[in-house]
Amino acid sequence: MAEIKTVARPYAKAIFELARDQQTFDEWSSVLALACTVVEDEGFHGMMHSPVVSPDQLAGLVIEICGEHAGQKQQNFIRLLAENGRLHCLPAIAHEFVAMRDEYENIADVDITSAVPLSEEQKQHFATAMKNRLGKDVRLNCDIDASLIGGAIVRSGDVVIDGSLRGRLDRLAGAVTH
Repeated sequence: MAEIKTVARPYAKAIFELARDQQTFDEWSSVLALACTVVEDEGFHGMMHSPVVSPDQLAGLVIEICGEHAGQKQQNFIRLLAENGRLHCLPAIAHEFVAMRDEYENIADVDITSAVPLSEEQKQHFATAMKNRLGKDVRLNCDIDASLIGGAIVRSGDVVIDGSLRGRLDRLAGAVTH
């Protein structure tokens, strides 16, 4: 995996700089997401390893599926990846691109796993608290795990806040047994 990240980073940096300079982040994000869906498909994956399918054909298929979302620059990028045998790196390129964009736009992903669905008010409370703590705008990703019993676990990067009832019970059990 480290090798793919190493290959992906320069591509991601190049399209990030282009998107930043031309203020086309949304267009690039949309095309990368669509292209990743194609490349991650099992059928397409098999075609990438087929000796009878040319890089031009692979690029053409990805471009056709992306349709009107892919402008000339995005199409050229997909062709370049295909010519260099790097279409399999597209998911890693997209991941790096999103990370660079988030850093540039000062956005942090915050994952909240709660025992029950959160209300809009609770989501807003979490978003405000994490924005204050991280000093960044926050994009919430909410998930439900009933095994937490109550409360929530909040994660963003290296920050983990376990306010779940299950976590408290586990810590109490650890304290009692030691």
